[in-house]
Amino acid sequence: MGRILAIDLGTKRTGIAVTDTLKMLANPLETIETSKLIDFLTAYFIKEEVDVIVLGHPKRLDGTPNEMTPRVLSLRNRLSKIYPDKKLVLIDERYTSKMAMQSMIAMGSKKKDRKEKAGNLDKVSAAIILQSYLEQI
Repeated sequence: MGRILAIDLGTKRTGIAVTDTLKMLANPLETIETSKLIDFLTAYFIKEEVDVIVLGHPKRLDGTPNEMTPRVLSLRNRLSKIYPDKKLVLIDERYTSKMAMQSMIAMGSKKKDRKEKAGNLDKVSAAIILQSYLEQI
């Protein structure tokens, strides 16, 4: 049985998180340039068995689509064609960036580290999305 991988898609950067092999814990993995996402996933899937891809599904507070929603849905369609053997799941990602920032503060992350949003916040957000999925299954 493979891991579960979560994606927090951004216009410039994308956060990636994965479970442990027992699918119990969500761990931040990497933040990559969005333009390199497919290459990253292909290389990762060669090294690690992944059964499920969880995509953060962006919405406004009232539940309506926002500007990122079409990009995520387009990515879902693309991934389903490239990786037909992987189950794809959309998970509501409202508040994940705020929760990620609060988590980083709670873990004692220094202000300087939090300002380096490029690496930390995106992958922590992906881990929160993944943890939300784990709590639902």
